[in-house]
Amino acid sequence: MPDHSSPRPSLSVVIPMYKEEENVAPMLAAVHAGLRDYGGPWELVCVDDGSPDATGARLLAAAQDYGSHVHVIRFARNQGQTPAMQAGIDAARGALIATLDGDLQNDPGDIPRMVDELRARDLDLLQGRRAHRQDAMISRKLPSRIANKLIAKVTGVALHDYGCSLKVYRADIIKRVRLYGEMHRFIPVWAAMVTAPSRIGETDVKHRAREFGESKYGISRTFRVILDLLTVFFFLRYRKRPGHFFGSIGLIFGALGSLAMAWLLFAKFVMGENIGDRPLFLTAILLLVFAIQFLTTGVVAEMLVRLFDQHRERPAVIAELPASTATCLPADGWKLDAPAVQPVPDSARVG
Repeated sequence: MPDHSSPRPSLSVVIPMYKEEENVAPMLAAVHAGLRDYGGPWELVCVDDGSPDATGARLLAAAQDYGSHVHVIRFARNQGQTPAMQAGIDAARGALIATLDGDLQNDPGDIPRMVDELRARDLDLLQGRRAHRQDAMISRKLPSRIANKLIAKVTGVALHDYGCSLKVYRADIIKRVRLYGEMHRFIPVWAAMVTAPSRIGETDVKHRAREFGESKYGISRTFRVILDLLTVFFFLRYRKRPGHFFGSIGLIFGALGSLAMAWLLFAKFVMGENIGDRPLFLTAILLLVFAIQFLTTGVVAEMLVRLFDQHRERPAVIAELPASTATCLPADGWKLDAPAVQPVPDSARVG
């Protein structure tokens, strides 16, 4: 079990923001207030997702005011929340990574408690659960509930609030996950591909009503979740054996086409009927062609998986974060409020 008398591990807080110019100042103030007594080195990575307003400029100004531990990444154009979150995770240097939205609905003050809970429960990912969600029922709560039930049913990863962006991860786990499209809501599912589902937990967190700006989500996202869920389902069930997925479809088409062709051959040579103008004849040919296409696609997919497996990274190793992680980092670019934490030269950096 972790030694909680030791300094907390180094932490990177990642916040993607899009058209949140009014939330920049209060968000950064809330992060610094929430982590004032963190007891270990931490940094803040803010990603401006190509905002057309003053979000990027205000982030840069705030970074100069607060110091070098505040890092700003700016996209030239809007890419979406998932690429923004991925960019922040890629830039993060901490042993632990926390993510939250930039709309001030998540409370950064929950992060230190979540770090302690993740270590105490020996988890790789701790998902926040908005116990008293302050959002509109029809446009926000209802789509979220539908999406959460669909995701839990299809994936088998039983969480109650996939949509909450407030999460804490072990960096060596989340950095093995690559996020694409709008897959940020499926992060626990993707993480379950590189670690045991039993090492993914959730905890109640505070939630506040949005004060500034407009929500970027609505009921239409339920339909996008359904489409993304099909991709997740395929990767969960057939990532290691795509040939079984395509091959099963090919075998079904092949069996139907073969039965239809056998009947036509019987009608032609036994019953003496003309089969050249029958729709069933063309249908049987198409089914056999589809069968060949799916079977060959399955073979190609299996070959690609084998090539990928030969070059992928080593499997994740379950290990407690060493107590020294928090004290073996250079001071530059980190917020060091705890007097017990002493910076050391770059030559002593771990990993």
